[in-house]
Amino acid sequence: MTAVVVVAAVIERDDAFLLTLRPSGTHLEGHWEFPGGKVHVSETHPEALRRELFEELDIVAQVGAVLHRVTHAYPEKVVELHFYRCGFEGVPKPMMGQEMRWVPRAELAALPFPEADRDLVRLLSRG
Repeated sequence: MTAVVVVAAVIERDDAFLLTLRPSGTHLEGHWEFPGGKVHVSETHPEALRRELFEELDIVAQVGAVLHRVTHAYPEKVVELHFYRCGFEGVPKPMMGQEMRWVPRAELAALPFPEADRDLVRLLSRG
């Protein structure tokens, strides 16, 4: 099974992280996630992340360093996730009907996240 390559933004402000909720009818619906999405064949990771954040949240991302990488096999697909520290310009707004919120570091571990995100959530929760 070929892995789906995904990039995600770890955006932190005032010791809180910008998260979105996976909408109903999608893979892993009802789980919180770091915003981002699939990398198209012709894109670099930063290009894909800037595109996804603009489409999903109407912000212009400044993509920083890779914070965490993981490959995870779900029963229905394999994902190769690349998490990048990001800054942004603009005011984030959920453009695709998804829920969005700033979650304090201390509350991260209490939220439902996809299995592939769990190591990163543990790392971020420790500060």
